[in-house]
Amino acid sequence: MEMDQMISSVREALDDMKARDIVELDVRNKSTVTDRMIIASGTSRRHVMSIGQHVQEEMKHKGLQPMGIEGLDTGEWVLVDLGDVVVHVMMPDARAFYDLERLWGFDEAESAGSDA
Repeated sequence: MEMDQMISSVREALDDMKARDIVELDVRNKSTVTDRMIIASGTSRRHVMSIGQHVQEEMKHKGLQPMGIEGLDTGEWVLVDLGDVVVHVMMPDARAFYDLERLWGFDEAESAGSDA
């Protein structure tokens, strides 16, 4: 699956589940683990778990087997590893605490797109 298709499919799955504050980070020059990170928030732990599970299921339906998924047991932070794209779905408090956007040197100009 092409990168643009993968990102589009992930964003669609996040939108389906009403994920909030979706941000895409291009980390190609900052990480050897992945090329893109997509970060989103949920409104409750159950919502975060449901979003993560939905992303995983939708990607499987599109023929992409996720490499792994973590955090479904607690719902504070769910990570879906799609290889070239890693999806982080977090509770707002966890997202503020870990501040991945700042950690990865996020700058509005670098963003490939964000939803307010």
